[in-house]
Amino acid sequence: MAETLAGYEAVIELTRGGIVESVHFGAMAVVDSEGHLLTSLGDPKLVTFPRSSMKPLQVLPFVEDGGPEHFNLTEEELAIMCASHHGTDEHVRVLRSIHAKVGLQESDLQCGVHWPLDKATALAMRERGEEPTPYRHNCSGKHSGMLAQALLHDYSKQSYLSMDNSLQQRILKTVAEMCGMDPEDMPVGIDGCSAPVFAMPLYNFALAMARLADPDGLGEVRATACKKITHAMMANPEMVAGPGALDSVLMSLMQGKAAFKGGAEGYQMVSLMPGACGKGSPGIGVAFKFSDGDPNRRASYVLMVNLLKALGFETEMASETFRNFNAPLLKNWAGLEIGEIRLVRPIEITITW
Repeated sequence: MAETLAGYEAVIELTRGGIVESVHFGAMAVVDSEGHLLTSLGDPKLVTFPRSSMKPLQVLPFVEDGGPEHFNLTEEELAIMCASHHGTDEHVRVLRSIHAKVGLQESDLQCGVHWPLDKATALAMRERGEEPTPYRHNCSGKHSGMLAQALLHDYSKQSYLSMDNSLQQRILKTVAEMCGMDPEDMPVGIDGCSAPVFAMPLYNFALAMARLADPDGLGEVRATACKKITHAMMANPEMVAGPGALDSVLMSLMQGKAAFKGGAEGYQMVSLMPGACGKGSPGIGVAFKFSDGDPNRRASYVLMVNLLKALGFETEMASETFRNFNAPLLKNWAGLEIGEIRLVRPIEITITW
């Protein structure tokens, strides 16, 4: 079986009867805020789209410009602007509050419509005969933030998703600065919610996540904005995803030590705060991606558990709260053990400060 695949390597394997039955190929970069590559899997320069992992950077210009203060937004409302929320009634409540404060209508959202990702909410809606609206879309918080930024600066609200709009140009410039790149070197794609999304090497996005966590060298305005974003996410974890979701559970467990944001097609980011890995440790950013998109996230769960253990968070990973994400033994529907899901090779990280 091949051990590499166009910038990826075999990272997670599943066994049955002592035979490797399935393999997930992935790539990862772990970088500190000074730009040191601490460890990697596959090619850390692999260029790919962060998808929704980019949301905390997309809202950064709005926060830098004082948007939350201008519209009197709460931390909860800022957190959902960074979110891939699961469309619960609580999420809709917060979105309606944002729109009331900013002066938006639900019809302004151009993200599209899908059923809530939260199964209990979707079932309750079907029982009520209620159809989903844009508020239930997992990207409606991000879109609300973009629309608020458009109104703040009198950009076109109707074309807020166009790369010809000054709003998207400002976001591109900000993302490029955080990643240490030239905007012209970042391919532009269209995300599932119709918003622009930019591609960059895993190393550069991990650097941006380290800077998001540890922004003191970025200037006072940007540093303050980065800290507001990560604090809002970590203080309101269920706004960022939803009940029982990986990002929300991890942020609850880590208690202010890290921000997490998953993206579609097997992408994930982590921003570890300064001091999280020990007194004096730097901010650390992680970006990883699975080549097959990891549709049920089983590979992401295993990699995340082992990555955080390698960074010193064994206690958190052993928590009962995280048990559903940490199941190395595979069982069938009758409860019989049939194999394992495991790393192909151990993760080794050395952090010096």
